Amino acid sequence: MNKFIPYGKQWINQEDIDSVVSVLKSDWLTTGPMVDKFEKAFADYVGSKYAVAVSSGTAALHTAAFAAGISKGDEVITTPMTFAASANCVLYQGGKPVFADIDKKTYNINPNEIEKKITKKTKAIIPVDYTGQPCELDVINEIAEKQNLTVIEDASHAVGAKYKGKKIGSISDLSIFSFHPVKHMTTGEGGMITTDSKELYGKMLLFRNHGITKNEDDFNSKSDGNWFYEQQLLGFNYRITDLQCALGLSQLKKIDEFIKRRREIVKKYNDSFEKVEEITIPVHPEYIDPSWHLYVIQLNLEKLLIDRKKVFDQLRKNKVGVQVHYIPVYFHPYYQKLGYKKGLCPNAEWLYTRSISLPLFPKMNDNDVDFVIETVKNVVNRQ
Repeated sequence: MNKFIPYGKQWINQEDIDSVVSVLKSDWLTTGPMVDKFEKAFADYVGSKYAVAVSSGTAALHTAAFAAGISKGDEVITTPMTFAASANCVLYQGGKPVFADIDKKTYNINPNEIEKKITKKTKAIIPVDYTGQPCELDVINEIAEKQNLTVIEDASHAVGAKYKGKKIGSISDLSIFSFHPVKHMTTGEGGMITTDSKELYGKMLLFRNHGITKNEDDFNSKSDGNWFYEQQLLGFNYRITDLQCALGLSQLKKIDEFIKRRREIVKKYNDSFEKVEEITIPVHPEYIDPSWHLYVIQLNLEKLLIDRKKVFDQLRKNKVGVQVHYIPVYFHPYYQKLGYKKGLCPNAEWLYTRSISLPLFPKMNDNDVDFVIETVKNVVNRQ
């Protein structure tokens, strides 16, 4: 009897456990030396000058939005085909999310749609590397440079991915990552922001720690003694712990192997589904090397005798833990109350009606993958 296979899952081994235990036995549990080590290792991995570790991917988005100077009245363009945090971070800063439609082939935000949405109020662009496939970053950054906008790349799905040979995290003004357990690597909860800007880096260090600094060189007034510190802006407690960063460092050592396995599974899925007429498999340009957080199939509803909900329910009943990514952000009641209306981004809404995410995580063995493939084929072909 097959076990239930979730759509995503962490892989923790003894090396990870030993790393965390070593911190438990040390003098530091939080805001200690492991944070700095993790940040430097991650920056080195993606090829950025600076990295700031925070308590979650959402905290990373909020911190980046603050550093970019988003404030009341500003507009920020993003995609609706994402988790709500990609847009919520704009609201946290008093700004207004503006949704641009996706490309129907790649499912990523369409640069042409971005240009249509730019106004005098536009402050930034938040492209999302949906499923681990990088957006058209050259075009987006060119638009941003011409309009004097900041690019906050939501790379929560894309650690280890490459765009035209460059690692994601080294291209945009700010790039954010998530270390939730279903992502490529985990710190339990946690996030990271990378940048090459020393100025943005300094703002983010302050913001994650209540806006407080203990660095005497940065004080606005004379220090009263070694106990002295200053709150220089209104920040948040978005600090990450040494325990989490020890786990992150251990996971980072295995990230390339994790991604390699994800790519192997995706190839097997593609080979198995490409001739199934009820399914459209994901595609990407040759110059993009995805890291595959999600494997999203499109159900060709015209070829099916049952609807998407029945396919979803049948797969779950048969122990294939499918999911849907995502409900368009502006469909949610909170956004509807803000005045957003359905019909805003037709391509994203079209994708929502027919997409399903299949299980994809490195701990899946070949039998698990074969079981998913066989079950999907049986369900979509069922008369």
